[in-house]
Amino acid sequence: MKVLLKFVLPVCSGIVLAVLSVTVSAFDVLPEVAPAPVDNPVTPAKVELGKQLFFDQRLSVNGTVSCNSCHSVMANGTDNRPVSVGVFDKRGGRSAPTVWNAAFLSVQFWDGRAASLEDQARGPILADVEMGMPSEAAVVARLQQIPGYVTQFEAVFGGKDSLTYDNVARAIATFERTLITPDSAVDRHLKGDKSALSTAAKRGMKLVEKLGCIACHTGPNYAGPANLPVGQGFYQKFPTYPSEYDKQYGLKADPGRYEVTGNDVDKHMWRVPTLRNVALTAPYFHNGSVPTLDEAVRVMARAQLNTVLKDAEVSDIVAFLNGLSGEFPAITMPRLPETPNSTLLKK
Repeated sequence: MKVLLKFVLPVCSGIVLAVLSVTVSAFDVLPEVAPAPVDNPVTPAKVELGKQLFFDQRLSVNGTVSCNSCHSVMANGTDNRPVSVGVFDKRGGRSAPTVWNAAFLSVQFWDGRAASLEDQARGPILADVEMGMPSEAAVVARLQQIPGYVTQFEAVFGGKDSLTYDNVARAIATFERTLITPDSAVDRHLKGDKSALSTAAKRGMKLVEKLGCIACHTGPNYAGPANLPVGQGFYQKFPTYPSEYDKQYGLKADPGRYEVTGNDVDKHMWRVPTLRNVALTAPYFHNGSVPTLDEAVRVMARAQLNTVLKDAEVSDIVAFLNGLSGEFPAITMPRLPETPNSTLLKK
């Protein structure tokens, strides 16, 4: 089938919005392995190191926040808050997206400011409202005081100078590439198990195709086409049509990607979020303003398609979206390296 795809292309003079009509599959099965960059291959030892760092609150300035604090991999990859709580009870302005299946997104963060998982992992540790570390050097200096990490970095990356901020990000990104939730009911349905979805979910599946939701929520992650070049984000304006929801949920208060580029064409442009596990990741949208999935479906229909759905249609679409909840692999809490006879956290 043919759908219109909108994405941002970098050009010498700035950013342009391209609209192409291409043939894509309406619904795809999620791969069980995520692609990795050539310069950061996945190894078991690197995954384990990244997992430790992901859970380690000592990567925050006062030892209270880890990556897992906002992106809990013991659950749905979020914290189910409208906005997350950072060090010293600071709050940002956007809801934490799920880290599950993030390896299949075109770019990272709501505004696409990170081209890769490695780029994304570098940000929160230094963000004032998140983990609050003052500099890359401060992060490295703290980790160098933990003997177990020094040994692991040398073993994983090689050499005595291997404990670097870039390698911290590489390790965390490698762990995140293992966070995949395959074998959802929709996946099983697409593989031929016609009993995997309820009758309502099958109606919802047909309805999201008929309405045109798949113009944006396509590909194996239902977040845009797969295999875009690195850094080429798949974006959509939100909201597209003015409605009563703009004021009710503050949908236009944040200019979106415009804050990154400064280009007018990027006002209220957002990286298309995944629909996988969406039934588990309330509240919804970039500002976490919508508390329930059925309301989020109504808002999307009105704001993006200029359509008012009937209650039965909403119910069927929600049934389909519940069918995108995948199988979560077992995650065991890591044992973190110690600092014998001392602490790094002085205040």
